[in-house]
Amino acid sequence: MTIRSILPFIFLVSTFAKVSAQYPGWQQAIDYTMDITLDTTLHQYHGQMTAKLTNNSPDALNRAFFHLFFNAFQPESMMDVRSRTISDPDSRVGSRIVELPESEWGWIKVESLKVNGKTVEFTHDGTILEVQLNAPIRAGKRATFEMTWSAQVPRQIRRSGWMNKEGIEYSMTQWYPKVCEYNHDGWHTEPYIGREYHGIWGDYDVTIHAPKGYTIGGTGVLQQSMESAISSGTWNFIAEDVIDFAWAADPDYLHSTTKAGEVTLNFYHQASEEYNENWAELPEYAAKAMAFLNELVGPYPYPQYSIIQGGDGGMEYPMATLITGERSLRSLVGVTVHEMAHSWFQAVLATNESLYEFMDEGMTSYVTTLCMRHLFAEAITSGFPHRSSYSSYINQALSGNEEPLITHADHYQTNRAYGVAAYSKGEVLLAQLSAIIGSNARDQGLQEYFAKWSFKHPGPLELKQCMEAASGLDLDWYFQYFINTTHTIDYAIKSVYENESSATINLERIGAMPMPQNITITFANGVIEQYHAPLTMMRGNKALADNETLLPDWPWTHPTYSFTIVTSSPIVSIELDALRQTADVNRDNNTVSFEVEWQRIYQRN
Repeated sequence: MTIRSILPFIFLVSTFAKVSAQYPGWQQAIDYTMDITLDTTLHQYHGQMTAKLTNNSPDALNRAFFHLFFNAFQPESMMDVRSRTISDPDSRVGSRIVELPESEWGWIKVESLKVNGKTVEFTHDGTILEVQLNAPIRAGKRATFEMTWSAQVPRQIRRSGWMNKEGIEYSMTQWYPKVCEYNHDGWHTEPYIGREYHGIWGDYDVTIHAPKGYTIGGTGVLQQSMESAISSGTWNFIAEDVIDFAWAADPDYLHSTTKAGEVTLNFYHQASEEYNENWAELPEYAAKAMAFLNELVGPYPYPQYSIIQGGDGGMEYPMATLITGERSLRSLVGVTVHEMAHSWFQAVLATNESLYEFMDEGMTSYVTTLCMRHLFAEAITSGFPHRSSYSSYINQALSGNEEPLITHADHYQTNRAYGVAAYSKGEVLLAQLSAIIGSNARDQGLQEYFAKWSFKHPGPLELKQCMEAASGLDLDWYFQYFINTTHTIDYAIKSVYENESSATINLERIGAMPMPQNITITFANGVIEQYHAPLTMMRGNKALADNETLLPDWPWTHPTYSFTIVTSSPIVSIELDALRQTADVNRDNNTVSFEVEWQRIYQRN
């Protein structure tokens, strides 16, 4: 029984899991069997692969495509040119690719390919292999691809490569010819320029032949003892229901394990007098992080997870991450938690990251913030935990250089615009729901989203539907505005008229994006009252707190809004969004404070 077939039993308690059908009614499936021989002198390897693709789509496939990621690491590749022409290049890449000697280029060359036992024609086109099939793969049928290829591992620049800056010999990510995804939108054959991924869930049986004495960690479960693998140089890993397979190899790795419930956590790093203590403390934090994320989002479905020193920062893969390890403890835990959190969003939900990068990076950032607050509670000040992402997004929005979240990950005009959108605004998208539907409904919606859409490649619509079901509110407007536009939120207190027994408060929407308003009024006698003004188009309101009063709906077409309250004590202050739950771009006009005196008039200039 595969992981995917087990999960519905795990999620039986969820109403969604009971009634949901697989979206969009089908998913492609693939089984890889690979045998790899690594030459550590030339930094090359030779591979043999059998890939069995089951076409579960209703369409006949006349062509097939494979990713050849290593081909990006050559002068004049799309990744190279993009890095040298964008206004704010990633410092890890810059002009490094064009400066590589040929012996340090990356490449993958397919030598032979048969489909169902017959030779087929194929063409290398940069980072994509185009395959002309002799006969269509008809709906419901399986095709067997038999391939041999050779590859040169590039000098480590971005994610993949040999000899990273910390001395790790091999970071083997995006390293093999990988079948491109075909779904209800068609083929996904984006050239690789260093951004996000999309993939088919499949089973992997990978055998790696390396020099004796090397230690290898990565995706999957090792099928023999580590001692025998190190002494023989042969490593066999099996992984079920994963969208990718990554590994790293080094002769100086130290290996340790711990348990997080039933999950085995593996740790691989090089000895370092300066950082050994941090790595020794990491397992306890990692186990606590996995327990927290299981509770917050849903159960991690795989039997193991590996934290491996390698790569160029931190990058997520199914059942594994590669991270740079020469960090302070807080930084080491932070990158581990972030990459581990991707397991829920990038590996199990596996939204198309190229189209909806914010649904992976942003939602991962959201749960990372909460997890780090949990792990380091004593070191975090009280207040709204997502403040950093709010500030990042607001600054970008006010700069005039923001681009909509719907922008394809590869096509942002600047790296900063991508980073702020994917990570910061993506985190705000989820956090801000607390102001609209309430924190409890948002948390319930997140869990139901994971339960319903695991292993189904959901998109923004599916997230919205789960949040609507959890809250009973209409959220079309929110997702439309925040994903498809760069409209900003800016609400203000326009005027206040107060007498001995009542007060009339007039509010104004200045920004183009509508939002319900949470209003806090403090009186001279120490009483604090809360008011909530929902939007008409929400078709309801969030659950109210005990001291919160519901106001009439505010139509988004009306730039101003007024309400009158009965008072028995003078108003000391009025504040919009006192909990800082919305990304209001100008908080200077959110607060009004008064001297304690009767009968006052306030009007904003």
